[in-house]
Amino acid sequence: MNPNQSNTTEPNSPDQYAALGALAAQLRVDSIRCSTRAGSGHPTSSLSAADLMSVLLSRHLRYDWDQPSLATNDHLIFSKGHASPLLYSMYRAVGVIGEDELVNTYRQFGSRLQGHPTPILPWVDVATGSLGQGLPDAVGVALAGKYLDKLPFHTWVLCGDSEMAEGSMWEALDKAAYYKLGNLTAIIDVNRLGQDGPTEFEWDMNRYAQRVKAFGAHAIIIDGHDLTAIDDALTRARSNPEQPTVILAKTIKGKGVPEVENKNGWHGKAIPADIAELAIAALGGPTGLQTTSPLPDPGTPAISPNPHADITLPRWEIGEKVATRAAFGAAITALAARPDVVVLDGEVGNSTHAGEFKDAAPERFFEMFISEQQLIASTIGISVRGYVAFASSFAAFLISRPFDFIRMAGVSEVSIRLVGTHAGVEIGQDGPSQMALEDIAAMRAVHTSTVLYAADAPSTAQLIRTMSDTSGISYLRATRGAYPVLYGPDEQFPIGGCKVHHAGPDDGVALIGAGVTVHECLTAARQLAEAGINARVIDLYSIKPLDAHTLRRTCLDTGGRIVIAEDHYPQGGIGAAVLEALASPDTPELHIKHLAVKGLPTSGTPAELLDAAGISARHITAAARELLQGNP
Repeated sequence: MNPNQSNTTEPNSPDQYAALGALAAQLRVDSIRCSTRAGSGHPTSSLSAADLMSVLLSRHLRYDWDQPSLATNDHLIFSKGHASPLLYSMYRAVGVIGEDELVNTYRQFGSRLQGHPTPILPWVDVATGSLGQGLPDAVGVALAGKYLDKLPFHTWVLCGDSEMAEGSMWEALDKAAYYKLGNLTAIIDVNRLGQDGPTEFEWDMNRYAQRVKAFGAHAIIIDGHDLTAIDDALTRARSNPEQPTVILAKTIKGKGVPEVENKNGWHGKAIPADIAELAIAALGGPTGLQTTSPLPDPGTPAISPNPHADITLPRWEIGEKVATRAAFGAAITALAARPDVVVLDGEVGNSTHAGEFKDAAPERFFEMFISEQQLIASTIGISVRGYVAFASSFAAFLISRPFDFIRMAGVSEVSIRLVGTHAGVEIGQDGPSQMALEDIAAMRAVHTSTVLYAADAPSTAQLIRTMSDTSGISYLRATRGAYPVLYGPDEQFPIGGCKVHHAGPDDGVALIGAGVTVHECLTAARQLAEAGINARVIDLYSIKPLDAHTLRRTCLDTGGRIVIAEDHYPQGGIGAAVLEALASPDTPELHIKHLAVKGLPTSGTPAELLDAAGISARHITAAARELLQGNP
């Protein structure tokens, strides 16, 4: 069966609508078959959207299934990722997976057809399943299409009505309207029932529409089981190039299986075999219908990547005082020479210095305002389109507020670059609500993450350039205050390395810091030297991965005496990273002093707060003396 192979949306004949109905029936049958066989899944959430997806797949999704990486393909994101039986049944209908794989491997160990979709499948852009994320990610894809690629592809998102309770969905619509993303359509499957009873607005379609319109999108209300109405709405969705569209489709959860239709208690449950058998027979039984999506129009992205572009990093003199956040701004501006580098910021670009990139390349800078979830989601979506995307904001808000988006970026295994400024008690008078003291622990725990913390301007600049070519999620922590430049302009900072200062054969203790505490450790080393004590200082600029070999060698050289100082809570930070790396039979007996922020900070000057937290030079010096007195 091929309901439509063209890339037009001319009105269909009754026979063609009958073919679409037959395809919807097959999508329902296959959704039941695979989930019942698996004994788990979300068939009822798939059944409600089968008619919507039948028409989209055969009539409106412009996609070359033989070339999933084709730049002009439309994008389809299942924000309601739990409806994976439906998505995988669509893949079977276009012939990219077979019946055996669908029915017999869904949700099985080792299968690529996982319970919620991930990009292990080439037709999946981002992992979904954490509700409220697919639509925000799609905003980033659409931003790239309109403003960077300048291609006519459309981004379609299937959303659940339950996830419309997530604030991130409204952040997404707000930014989609602000950026006039007429190339974005959200299809809301309003099936009334959530996991544990009715959704917030049930079938109050007008109330949904009022909210959608208030956020600047075009709302279309339809019967989600009327094929003609679906076809008309999807056609109209492409008609307004300056406004996103939200199709509000009233549907019935479990549609096609009378025993579960519109009945509570069936969410996330496979349909029992006896009921499934009757339902499959009533729907026409298993079939092998095939469809072909319309092909996309030809086109080429407006921007061609040039990773070998000539980059001239800024230079500073040793001893010059420069804030690492300022060094980030200068370095990312230098990277504007690469046409594929994009920067997003959360309305603090004058403090993070990301605004300097805007001055250099305004067409590749996107302001996300104070909506950090959408900031990360847009960065993810732009990365999906192949761009080197950086997001910056104050570290406390960049990491903590949108952390689940960062976690899911790890599940998607996309490559994004995050720069969090104003970290730790070092920020001073703004007080504890502004102090990132958990960010290193959080980011170390994320799959594919790299965690960096530069102590000066040249190391910051070098690491920013390295991040642009680093896969996975890389995070650079930057400080607010200005500190002396320690390194020359040609010093290299490979990921997984560290820098060692004052190393000698008679070192009695090692002082380990990162970022601001490197400077405190260097001051402490000078104080100890005045007393005749040789102290080695390690600048642990790469926290994940870290240089375990140098740490072990340092333990051997210093009799295992180590002081670790960090502007972070003790749990999960630099101390934890060091001790985890040293948890090896090759490590000698350790004598550790771990200095970290152990209480709730207050307002004060940076010097006062570092000292009050017990991580200033005098505390490091005292800790080193205690180790030497106890273990000479």
